[in-house]
Amino acid sequence: MKNVQLVRVFAATHDGGNPAPIVMDAHGWDAAAMKEIARVYGHESAFVLTPEDERNDFRFRFFVPHHEMEMCGHATLGALWLLRKENVWRHVTAKIETMSGMVDACYDAASDRIHVSQPAGRVTPITDATDVAEILDALNVGQEDLLPIGVVNAATSRTKTLIPLHSTARLHQIAPRFDRIERVCDRLSSTGLYPFAIEEGAVPVLQARQFPRSSGYPEDAATGIAAAALLYGAKDYGLLPVGSKGITVRQGIAMGRPSEITVHFRDPTAVHQGCWISGDVSLIEGQ
Repeated sequence: MKNVQLVRVFAATHDGGNPAPIVMDAHGWDAAAMKEIARVYGHESAFVLTPEDERNDFRFRFFVPHHEMEMCGHATLGALWLLRKENVWRHVTAKIETMSGMVDACYDAASDRIHVSQPAGRVTPITDATDVAEILDALNVGQEDLLPIGVVNAATSRTKTLIPLHSTARLHQIAPRFDRIERVCDRLSSTGLYPFAIEEGAVPVLQARQFPRSSGYPEDAATGIAAAALLYGAKDYGLLPVGSKGITVRQGIAMGRPSEITVHFRDPTAVHQGCWISGDVSLIEGQ
């Protein structure tokens, strides 16, 4: 489609990651036109606009097939990668206006990686037995599948419900009751269920799956915002080794679209300063 470039973000293999349609100059586009792009492509889409405050570098809007989003990590990363590739963004840092607030970006020349900021996370335990039962029912898992560390809501830009499971094998076997996910997310004021498990032999590596509340697709192959929430959840759970800078989240494996998201604290000694999301980006040819 004219004016749309398709990138692949967070891919761990050639066919992994999350595609993101990007419109590099959406000046004059209205919300209906943006939402139509998301509907046609079936993915979170980003639209680059002139900032409202001239002291900032860009303004981004994000849409999924069903609605506008406040923030999308992988679409932000994809848009910045294209802006750099096309020599529009030439500096080491950038400030981006989004509906969720200001987002910082930085370019690391040594690794040729772009990092996107998220604010400090908030973690709230879910202690109501009825809530937990509804979560397990929606995911079609049992109490025996849970690690005994509790279910929590965690948020940076958006709230995700973290469900710790005993094993990655059980994680990949989940067959959710999709018709119940929106209801339970509404009950929890959450935008998605994010079950996860520790990858054997590597405590900082977690595997996860994302079942969004209502986005227009049943599962997400890579979710940067959820991975940022999981970083703060992992810290709250006590899963991070002492002095750990962050985690690697592997997602999309059960979908056949393996993804890898790196999330690390801006400063491990001051986690209230937020974190960085990063990962691979590539252009999808022949789009």
